[in-house]
Formats: sequence, C-alpha cells, structure tokens
Amino acid sequence: MSNQSLWYLENIDVIGIFCPKKIGPGNMEQHVHRNYKKGEYIYLAEEHADKIFFLTEGRVKIGAYSDSGKEITKTILGPGEVFGELSLIGEEKRRDFAFAMEDTIVCAMSAEEMKMMMRDHNALSLFLMKIMGSRMLEMEQRLESLVFKDSRTRIIEFLHELGEKKGQRVGYEMLVRKFMTHQEIANLTATSRQTVTTVLNELRSDNIITFNRKRLLIRDMDRLRDAIP
Repeated sequence: MSNQSLWYLENIDVIGIFCPKKIGPGNMEQHVHRNYKKGEYIYLAEEHADKIFFLTEGRVKIGAYSDSGKEITKTILGPGEVFGELSLIGEEKRRDFAFAMEDTIVCAMSAEEMKMMMRDHNALSLFLMKIMGSRMLEMEQRLESLVFKDSRTRIIEFLHELGEKKGQRVGYEMLVRKFMTHQEIANLTATSRQTVTTVLNELRSDNIITFNRKRLLIRDMDRLRDAIP
C-alpha cells in the first residue's frame, strides 16, 4: 500500500484519534461512527460545517454543482483519508458536497474538539496542514493542466499520479484496486467518457496497462510516464 494512501505523520495515530477502540462516557458526540449506503450524501453545499470526517471504509466523492446544475468532481477519496477539514479554518457552511460512491463508514469529530486536540499536539496540526496544502496544490495542478494540456495528456498524467498515490507495487508493476469508471475519470480530468475509453484502450494495446472494473494494473510506470507528450 502506498504510504500516501493512509495519511500518517510520525507518531500521530490518525485512526486512534478519529475511531478510538474505547470511547469514554460522554464522548460519543465527538466520535460518531456513521454508515452511509451507496448513493447517499454525507453532506451538501450550504449545510452547517461543524464536523471533520475520517473515511474508514468505502469511497467518497467531493464535488460541487455549477449555476447551471452541472456536477463538478473535485476529488475521490478512499479509506484512510480525511475530508470536511475546512470547518477548522472558519468555513461556516459547506461549499461542496460529499457523496458515498459505495457503502461507506466514516468517523466524525466535531471541529471544536479537533481544534482543542490541535492545541495540545503540534504534530496533529502539521498533519492537517499537510492535508490542506496537498489539496490546494492538487487543485492548482489540475487548473494548470486544464489550461495548458490536451485531453489525452491529462488522462495519462492522471493515471500516472493515481499509480503513485494509490498503487501497490507488485514486482515491477503497480496495482490500483477499486479502479474508477471511465465516467469518473472523465469528470476528474474534464474530458469525455469516450476520450477516456479511447486512451485506456490505446495504453492497453501498447501493453502499458491492463484494467477491468475492479482494478488497474500499470505494467510499466516509466513507459506510462513516457507516453505523456
């Protein structure tokens, strides 16, 4: 498993913070385990932002809707990742939505309790700063990609980044479990489903990748990178 797939910093036990095995009396409101069925919203835009969430099982899509009603996908998260973190820096209402893409379990903690813990643990503050900084950098890179790069390049770069962040090395190959649908990739790269399908099939014909609905196997990360114009 990639060390970036589970946010972990030095001696900070993130799972222990959000999902303690033993919860003392009176602490249930701060540490709430919530189950969401596939297709349910965890929160919507304009809702009160008072909690930060840790994803333990499933997948969550973070997105927004344009004025015309078009859905904009910002990111897709997997187990071990945190979301709703803007509530820690003064966001009073959500600016995006969080959607369960499959049966999902999250642990929720109130923003106020998290702030108290951050005051007591400097490393925890650094951990959350790393999350927010990485998310900002990712959005800047996506914006630059939209402006300066064509559809094919954006798709290949996305696959390479997916392998680096979510991949598990198997010999010389990189395995990404729970591969996304072609439409999900299209949403994240601002391309069309047809273009995604064409690029994936080309890469498979060149024996650079193989894939099905459940997984992506990158046979050669260097060749995939070299396929970027």
